[in-house]
Amino acid sequence: MPIDDLQPLVDDLAGQLHRSVAIDDPSIRLLAASRHFGDEDSLRITSILNRAVPDEVSRPLLASGIGTWIKPGLAHPDVPGSQQRLCVPIRCKSLLLGFLWLIDTDENPLTTSDIDKAENTALRAGIVLYERLLIRERSNDRREAILRNLVDSADDVRQKAVEDALVEQLIADQATHYRIVAAQRQSADSEETSDDVAVEVAMQEGLQALPNGTGSMVVDRSRVWLLLATTDSTTQHQLKHLTERATTRFRQLTGNHSRFVLGVSDSVNELGQVYRAYRQSLIAIRAALLVPSFGGVAQWGHLGPYDTLLRMSSSDIATAADTSPIAALHAADRQQVFVTTLDAFFDNACDIRRTADLLCIHRATLYQRLKRIEQITGCSLDNGDDRLTLHLGLKLKSLATARESWGRAVP
Repeated sequence: MPIDDLQPLVDDLAGQLHRSVAIDDPSIRLLAASRHFGDEDSLRITSILNRAVPDEVSRPLLASGIGTWIKPGLAHPDVPGSQQRLCVPIRCKSLLLGFLWLIDTDENPLTTSDIDKAENTALRAGIVLYERLLIRERSNDRREAILRNLVDSADDVRQKAVEDALVEQLIADQATHYRIVAAQRQSADSEETSDDVAVEVAMQEGLQALPNGTGSMVVDRSRVWLLLATTDSTTQHQLKHLTERATTRFRQLTGNHSRFVLGVSDSVNELGQVYRAYRQSLIAIRAALLVPSFGGVAQWGHLGPYDTLLRMSSSDIATAADTSPIAALHAADRQQVFVTTLDAFFDNACDIRRTADLLCIHRATLYQRLKRIEQITGCSLDNGDDRLTLHLGLKLKSLATARESWGRAVP
């Protein structure tokens, strides 16, 4: 029997017990099933036809704690027409690798000998699945190494990665559009490694929004990025579906103590240009982290002035903010009344009436504040260059302040 073949194990046990046998992965997706012996129920048939049981069945089963079992136990799927089952956890080196299932009925109950044989088969299946895991991990390491090299700073490394990706068929031959979607988390405890796993799981969930084979994933601790390779450029609807699914899944796994943001690049037409998309996605992540108005998802080409400002290094942003006339305004304005007023003034296209209404103040009061702002900054709001200087100063100061709060989380 080949080391990576589960089917002979399933068929051998089924033949010994004269019962149908199934093996699922840890998410209760079917890996192997024997022929039927008349003991199958509706749930077993559904599993074989769909290669998985419905979510409304798998969720309660997993919630019951079967993933923590180290010994066989009885499970009771809450599905009309289904029978209770013996669930035998499949483990190797303490890792949960799947479940072996036998239908157990009052008319034909399992014996102690039956259960012992099932446990023995589960042990052998654990070796098979562990070997698969090692092979897959080695393959993933190689794939991720090539993908990382696609975005390396060195031209020769990127060129070699393009050749390797094509030779090893990591990218579909017909792909002509490439895009990066990057995700990053930041929690109150930056060392919370379980949240790093949540980012990976969330992005895997996001990939389900696209056709199989569309995306490849690279994991880098708290950051994960996807390379999308398609024949047509991904639509805004597809990207929205991907980011929403990923965000929802992350929230389900972590709650609200950890922040999750995504940066989406533009589309490039050559594999050798993926590194440009990667850099765009990192700038978009910075925007999603630092600018609340993006709502946690920022896309290159939709960043407004931030696609220029965020090309600056964090130290350059801080320096520019400190030397801007806005620094003087902050120093003279402890209550931030003038800063808030100027921000609203620019956000409302310098419209006096709309700004006064937004701030709930009289227009005369607004004029007085603007005059005082001019005195403090030495800038004239009637001068286009001065207005630009002040507006950019506000943006730079907000970026610098947000950067200080997030620290090393910002790329």
